[in-house]
Amino acid sequence: QNPKTSAIVKQLLVEGNAGELQKYFGSRMEFGTAGLRAAMGAGISHMNDLTIIQTTQGFCRYLEKNFSDLKKRGVVIGFDARAHLSSGGSSKRFARLAANTFISQGVPVYLFSDIIPTPFVPYTVTHLKLCAGIMVTASHNPKQDNGYKVYWENGAQIISPHDKGISQAIEENQEPWPQAWDDKLIDSSLLLHDPYAMVNKEYFKDIQKQCFHRNINKETNLKFVHTSVHGVGHKFVQLAFKAFDLSPPFAVPEQKDPDPEFPTVKYPNPEEGKGVLTLSFALAEKDGAKIILANDPDADRLAVAEKQESGEWKVFSGNELGALLGWWIFTCWKNHNRDTCAIKDVYMLSSTVSSKILRAIALKEGFHFEETLTGFKWMGNRAKQLMDQGKAVLFAFEEAIGYMCCPAVLDKDGVSAAVITAEMASFLATRNLSLSQQLKAVYDEYGFHITKASYFICHDPKVIQQLFDNLRNFDGKNTYPKSCGRFKVSGIRDLTTGYDSSQPDQKAILPTSKSSQMITFTFANGGVATMRTSGTEPKIKYYSELCAPPGNSDVEKLKKELDELVNALEKHFFQPEKNNLQRKTE
Repeated sequence: QNPKTSAIVKQLLVEGNAGELQKYFGSRMEFGTAGLRAAMGAGISHMNDLTIIQTTQGFCRYLEKNFSDLKKRGVVIGFDARAHLSSGGSSKRFARLAANTFISQGVPVYLFSDIIPTPFVPYTVTHLKLCAGIMVTASHNPKQDNGYKVYWENGAQIISPHDKGISQAIEENQEPWPQAWDDKLIDSSLLLHDPYAMVNKEYFKDIQKQCFHRNINKETNLKFVHTSVHGVGHKFVQLAFKAFDLSPPFAVPEQKDPDPEFPTVKYPNPEEGKGVLTLSFALAEKDGAKIILANDPDADRLAVAEKQESGEWKVFSGNELGALLGWWIFTCWKNHNRDTCAIKDVYMLSSTVSSKILRAIALKEGFHFEETLTGFKWMGNRAKQLMDQGKAVLFAFEEAIGYMCCPAVLDKDGVSAAVITAEMASFLATRNLSLSQQLKAVYDEYGFHITKASYFICHDPKVIQQLFDNLRNFDGKNTYPKSCGRFKVSGIRDLTTGYDSSQPDQKAILPTSKSSQMITFTFANGGVATMRTSGTEPKIKYYSELCAPPGNSDVEKLKKELDELVNALEKHFFQPEKNNLQRKTE
């Protein structure tokens, strides 16, 4: 019933444009553990009023089946600032339609009245003990995209088998229910609640438990620049700084207000490097700021850059910031817990494609480190299991600039990460140390961990399948590569098939998934490289790392060795020319 998407389809019918109609209606968006992520537009392959109604009807039925008290507890729904003029879709409209679906079935809905950071949804699920949460966002994807992210009652993103159960329920509930389109009905409903004011108060109260140096924060002369890259983060990072008694960061004026067009950047993704930070560098130079904090548009990720003595800017990788935050959060914990026995219940987590620096810190300091599959859905769920057993999960991170610094949010949170980074930098400044110098000190103490990650773009699923099939049948059927150029392969773990050469029974310990590709190669020189497909983008990603024991300080030699390993990986395993893969361009 949306006049804009309806008109698009009618026009294609008039033109007899079968190709475009096939694109719109050929296959339904797949609901996975990441929920939905697709372009906004007409048809069942896109995000629009109808597909949101259908998805929410399925999700509602699935929740009714799983929770006898759904009508007592309810769900929370949040949204970012995305909008798509030509199809009439927007995050706010989708959120209201989703709320209308639940309310029509007698389910209480806590719908935020304004844009929020994604972490506020899992926070609200936990804080109000709700059955589930929905965040309408496409995070840092291109401007035409939107998404529908789902959280379970434990405050973590859903994992299997919930995705399959929800997907099946969507298939069974495609006919819009009566009044499904009339979102104005919710405004007069007693089942509609607005958690905005309460969460804005409680969240900032909760993150203050991670504030350990209020006096230093009040006095520091260190200046920060913050950019929200046309997303939702500006207001909330300002409030976080206030909660920590830090002077507010300078906000990049051209990027501080939400704008669904993202006019100043090619991609609204701070992970893409310096291009996204151009305006931040200019403002920092003008105002004499040493550190830049950049959130992605839904403020669940954080990139950090620091001005070096040479005048150059260093943008920290996700692994480097993970090392710094891991060191900092553990140091703060140690200084506030004199009971040496307590360390046996302390945990940190990171994903299997992230740096193993936390493992090195844990080994030396005596706490526990665990790795999980890629993505915060795994770390959030594992953190909750550990917390339920009485363990303290201090920190979790993934190399894609995602950090969980505060147990009140079981997902990545760029708001708390930004203010904790600012406190860490302010503390280090009192010792005349920069973030870069402290990073080197961490590596000196726990061993250098050099990492390199990138990706190739490939829009043809058949080519991707063939590439991974070739790796599994490299020298004849069911044989993996024994070397990669001059580098000897010493171990293989394939989490698509469940094979792990290092285990006595050759079965992988981490969960396996046939629907995504992921192979990890260990090399005789101590290098590790993982190749995997992305769940949300047409990319084949790779992650590589060389770890050296403490005391091996020849960093340049290590970097050169890793560069050569990565070049060999690209040449022999990716074969970009043969497979017509498009390289990541800065």
